[in-house]
Amino acid sequence: MTDLATLLEVGGPVAALGGGAAYARAKHPEVYWSTVGLPISTVRLLSSYSSVMEACGLTVAPSRLRVLAVKATTRREVRPVPPRRGIIWPTTTGLRVRLRLAPGQESADVAASAERLRHAWGVHAVYVSTIKPGVVELRLVGFDVLRKVRMPRKLHPDLLRVPVALREDATPFIRDYRTVPHQLTLGATLSGKSMYLRHLVVGLARQSVALVGIDCKWGVELAPFAPRLSALATDPDQAAELLPVLIKEMEERYDLIKARQGVAPSTPDEEITSDIWGLPDHERPVPVVLFVDEVAELFLVATKKDEERRDEMVTQLIRLAQLGRAAGIYLEVCGQRFGAELGKGATMLRAQLTGRVCHRVNDEASAKMALGDIAPEAVAAACAIAPERPGLAVAGDTSGGWSRIRTPYLSLGDAAETCRASAHLVPDLPALKPFRPDVPVRPTVETPNPVVRPRPVTD
Repeated sequence: MTDLATLLEVGGPVAALGGGAAYARAKHPEVYWSTVGLPISTVRLLSSYSSVMEACGLTVAPSRLRVLAVKATTRREVRPVPPRRGIIWPTTTGLRVRLRLAPGQESADVAASAERLRHAWGVHAVYVSTIKPGVVELRLVGFDVLRKVRMPRKLHPDLLRVPVALREDATPFIRDYRTVPHQLTLGATLSGKSMYLRHLVVGLARQSVALVGIDCKWGVELAPFAPRLSALATDPDQAAELLPVLIKEMEERYDLIKARQGVAPSTPDEEITSDIWGLPDHERPVPVVLFVDEVAELFLVATKKDEERRDEMVTQLIRLAQLGRAAGIYLEVCGQRFGAELGKGATMLRAQLTGRVCHRVNDEASAKMALGDIAPEAVAAACAIAPERPGLAVAGDTSGGWSRIRTPYLSLGDAAETCRASAHLVPDLPALKPFRPDVPVRPTVETPNPVVRPRPVTD
């Protein structure tokens, strides 16, 4: 009986702790990492750093001075020298540590051993980034941050910079229109493409930006954001009327830039500009972001008349993509497929879209349309996205870099409410007023009459 009581006293708490840790690891991995995973991984890294680096081939032969010093002071064996390790910085999702590479090493050597380092230190993933020549940073991620997306708390959104998703290395994916002016977003039905677009609209709705939408699905995607939109076209006929207005707006902004360039010779060089961002604040026109949802609907034709209208719209989109950046007009093109089979001009327009985001697609050809010409190795990653993970995507740009991202959940009601609350930020653009969508008036809820009428209190 005494042995049983002792077993219960000792084994009960141990079983409870083990069960709690297993539950936290499955349901709340961030809690498990902060309490259990972080200390264990830190100890593993500190105790096995030199041996792991040697096993991964990341060590170099010691210098002659080091060999002589070791032999003169001790009798121990002279071992190869690993990269010099900096301070370990813990985070809510992993660890960060900087390494100073030895002469003859490069960051590609460390990146090639990332998978080995992951297994050696028992973390979910290891990512390598170059800080400066000779210094790299290891970002150890303790758990799958894309399983349940939690955006970092400390985000600093700026004009035309929208934190829209989370990368697989636990850093935010920021859609920066000043750096990547135009983007193509592809995704099949229920892949999370609409959620990505929803985050973009909500992020821009809080800024002093004109939002223009072309939604050829009769407005079902963009109509809920009507209070914040400066213009909305819900079918190809309306889009054919809206695009020439944007072209004219772009030409007027170029006239403004050219007028600024015709300054006196005594004007300092920093006041001469080639885009709207060099203009003074009181002269700078408001930026315009054009969202095109289901772009294939603009390319599809049924009659000869539709073909002429289509060619004209495609030409206008190409002009906006080629010249719109300097005028502060940016494109966000979305669809399920975007290839040469859509017709003349499709490939030329796609070539102007610098950024690429590919959600789950129905075939490999669709992934190649988005990523094949900028990052061929990312095509396989896009094809491997499971239907059980909506919002997961592969983001890349023309620099060849790519990464997996996932957008957090945002309900349509919350997004629409944000657009209603920021309706006062809609800029005054007279050319777009005829295309301003009708905003339905929300019905007022009348309070029922009280059963007992209040009586005034008299002295």
